[in-house]
Amino acid sequence: MPDLVSTELDLWRVDPTRLTNLMTEAGWKLVGRRGGIYNRLAPPGELDARAGSFVVPLDREAPEYIEVLQSLLKQVTAPIYQSLWARSIAPRLFTDPTDEFRFRREAAFPSGLISWREGERLISSARRTLVAGAKSYIDQARHFGNRNGQFANRYLDSVLMGQTEPGSYIVKAFAPSATTVPLRKLSTVSPSLDLGAAVGPYGRDVSHAVVRALSATAEAIEHYRSSGSLTGFDAGVREGVSYEMATAILGIAEHSDGSDITVEWDTSVPGEFEEPISRYEFSGGDSPILEKAAHRLATAEDSGFVTVTGRVHLLARKEADGPGVFGIENVMGGQPRKVRVRLADEDQYHEAIHAYEENIALQVYGRLEREGNLHWLYDASVVRTVGHLDSLLHVESMDQPQIMQGQMSIDDAD
Repeated sequence: MPDLVSTELDLWRVDPTRLTNLMTEAGWKLVGRRGGIYNRLAPPGELDARAGSFVVPLDREAPEYIEVLQSLLKQVTAPIYQSLWARSIAPRLFTDPTDEFRFRREAAFPSGLISWREGERLISSARRTLVAGAKSYIDQARHFGNRNGQFANRYLDSVLMGQTEPGSYIVKAFAPSATTVPLRKLSTVSPSLDLGAAVGPYGRDVSHAVVRALSATAEAIEHYRSSGSLTGFDAGVREGVSYEMATAILGIAEHSDGSDITVEWDTSVPGEFEEPISRYEFSGGDSPILEKAAHRLATAEDSGFVTVTGRVHLLARKEADGPGVFGIENVMGGQPRKVRVRLADEDQYHEAIHAYEENIALQVYGRLEREGNLHWLYDASVVRTVGHLDSLLHVESMDQPQIMQGQMSIDDAD
């Protein structure tokens, strides 16, 4: 028995109705009940009645309540059910009510496995999906850049990450339903005078914005499939479609054998649901659509924003609490040959390191500015890795300058 449920104090934290819901979601079957007294469940996949049943006590005033609940938890955490307990029940039973996001990606590996780099990218894309949707709660824009970033990060700070499931590789995110997401940060100087900082929407309201943006983006993809037009993405901006959401989904769909995002709403929290589960499917064939849409959403917002594709030729150590900086040598025409990139999201810096180490071309997007002899890409984000540099150079042009191996110092002049 886990320490978390070994004491009477912890047992009082268990919501029996919530426990019943979680057990049925995990495969147990409700086979009997007495209103307000108990629920009786049969174990998942078990046809032999002699295996016994699981009794969930409901009456907290009953003298045997704690004893029966403790017996139940011993049953459900037995070795045969330990995996289900750890994966599907415990993460939600002992936390505040949460809505569950599942980001799934099919991969040509044994069940539950994925290549390390693809796994990192899936987690990064899942994070960017939540951030893009959270930004759209505050207002709608074709391209956010750094706008609404602090609010989105406060929402993300409340989200828990869960274990993957057997089968396809799945990243889980548990977003609290009833926790308030402050609209602005509490002052560390005079918190007592900053009474309005804690005011903000419930987490579920922000999660609804994420799903609304996901749904609108999926509809825009379907509209393009039937019409060949990107106007669905333009019209979807008012529902949360953005450059950030398009590139986040691109990272999930690209090079996959199938992927989807599933959202399961916590029905223990009051609310109206058209469906308790929302599901959005994507395929590798959606990648060109999302790439075109991202370019359209970005360039229409601000002509100063450009996309640069090339080799990472220098790296700089990240500053404390600051974004990473790296240099990229452009392999496409019509742009400066070398550009220094300052990322808006420091978590993307490892993608630049990977591209440098593996000699892979990287595609980045940001606001291009010239400072003296240097060109900078500010508020930049990594769109994707394009492929091995040698192959890209061969396809693009035989006249591109030779690319030398080896890392340069950030202080070297271009």
